[in-house]
Amino acid sequence: MVCRKICCLPNDLVLRQKARKVPKVDGSIRRLVDDMLDTMRQENGVGLAAPQIGVSLRVVVIQLPDEEPMVLINPEIVKRSGEREVLEGCLSVPGYSGHIKRSTSVTVKGWDRRGKTLRIKGSGLLAQALEHELDHLDGVLFIDRVESPEKLHRLEAGPQSEGM
Repeated sequence: MVCRKICCLPNDLVLRQKARKVPKVDGSIRRLVDDMLDTMRQENGVGLAAPQIGVSLRVVVIQLPDEEPMVLINPEIVKRSGEREVLEGCLSVPGYSGHIKRSTSVTVKGWDRRGKTLRIKGSGLLAQALEHELDHLDGVLFIDRVESPEKLHRLEAGPQSEGM
């Protein structure tokens, strides 16, 4: 198990950069994915994008409660529908949560950990996690989507809301 350090605001510029596409899936990418899964689980997150551990590559992992983990390499959203307001937090923005708008459902295409094409359709928490993690690949954080200051909340000391 290799857990990596989570990059947090305001000290990490990689969080604000657009991540590079992965040219091919090889052993180094699979090791990165394994490290990301270990780190996400250690931090009790729902998802993690490679920029959150300082790697500017388009790689995302997501694991919803009681489900198998998902790996998305070079993911892109091909369809969105609906809109809902959700409360969101982030491992890279500790101590804060905010109400933002996310799609009700999304469809994402990309590669799996073997480099095979995949397509995922998600709604609810999965749609939220997909949009959140893909935002990271473009240097966007949930705080950028908060529409007004009263919708951003500083968390009290103690257990935090789920980070993505």
